[in-house]
Amino acid sequence: MRRFLPLIATLLAASPLTAHSQDLWPTKQWTVASPRAVGFDSTILAGLDAEIASGKYGYVDGMLVIRHGKVAYERSYKHDYDSIYGADARTPSPLNAHDPSGPFNYFNPWWHPFYRRGELHSLQSVTKTIVSVIIGVATTRGDFPSLDTPILTFFDTAHVANIDPRKRHVTIRHLLTMTAGLDWNENLPYSDPNNAASQMEASADWIKFTIDRPMAEEPGTSFNYSSGVSELLSHIFRVATGRDIEEYAARNLFTPLGIQDWFWKRSPTGLADTEGGLYLKPRDLAKIWYLYLKNGSWEGKQIVQPEWVRASVTPAVTVSNRGPNVKYGLKWWLVPYGDGSHLAWAGSGFGGQLPIAVPEQDLVMVFTAWNIVGGRPALNRQMALERVLAAVVSK
Repeated sequence: MRRFLPLIATLLAASPLTAHSQDLWPTKQWTVASPRAVGFDSTILAGLDAEIASGKYGYVDGMLVIRHGKVAYERSYKHDYDSIYGADARTPSPLNAHDPSGPFNYFNPWWHPFYRRGELHSLQSVTKTIVSVIIGVATTRGDFPSLDTPILTFFDTAHVANIDPRKRHVTIRHLLTMTAGLDWNENLPYSDPNNAASQMEASADWIKFTIDRPMAEEPGTSFNYSSGVSELLSHIFRVATGRDIEEYAARNLFTPLGIQDWFWKRSPTGLADTEGGLYLKPRDLAKIWYLYLKNGSWEGKQIVQPEWVRASVTPAVTVSNRGPNVKYGLKWWLVPYGDGSHLAWAGSGFGGQLPIAVPEQDLVMVFTAWNIVGGRPALNRQMALERVLAAVVSK
């Protein structure tokens, strides 16, 4: 019997099931495969590629599809952003007036969508999801407090306005699930001067602007999207751990995953912009979503506890205005697909930043774009998800 064992091992290694179940770690680089080799109909992916290239979905910058740990489809699309947004960059508006030549002028092609015209792409609010991952890393390492800790623990309350019993009840968990209850309206276009996030970014101190807001309802009552409460996490992380969140991520998340290049914008007071300031290459962004597909493990090391991964992608609250039956976890968008019985795990960023993982299909996709003016064609999250899933023909 023993003389057959090498043959059996060889046959098992060659079988599709075993090949798919092997852990491939793209720490140095992603393995590349043909779409067919990982169960895609390449003509369907090529059809989506052609539509993007034609401009049907506005200014899409990249499409990356990974299955079974292998890059199956990757395209980039060049746009002359100097011409596209040049006039807007010089015309005062809430998207540039407070920072005409800096990184918060969203029309300035030196800063957006690529950092200094290089390969790093603005992630915008996908940053929020990655901040949740970093907090998960810190929790795994025992460096971060309980999510049920009241946030006023991290402030000198003598200098916080509008404190009432409701504000005293706001916890870190409420910040992560967008249920803090603060008075905040981010449902307006970001070009609208009444948008609370645009007002925050125009202020000299984002933390003070946010923590001083009056309460609108009891925390935990309902979902209310807020970049402000996401920025509070930058302050809380530094107070709670004694370390800057970017440096902590560099040491404990980016380096283990082989992410060597990034840029992280800072608020006027020097805090990391945890509501939308991170730039990554699409292949490196995909690594973070792949980490969650692997239940927080990377090359045999537990970067994030499995319990944190599960909690992050377990619905905590229903989102009524972001698509049918969309849920929200710990800064993760949970998007139903197919018959609605399964949820994809997504990030979502201003301009069209769409990293999505589909655990049942061992699939990660990343779309980057810069559609920042309303009323124009754009590739939305549900459309991107359904188009790529339509190309899956086998396990």
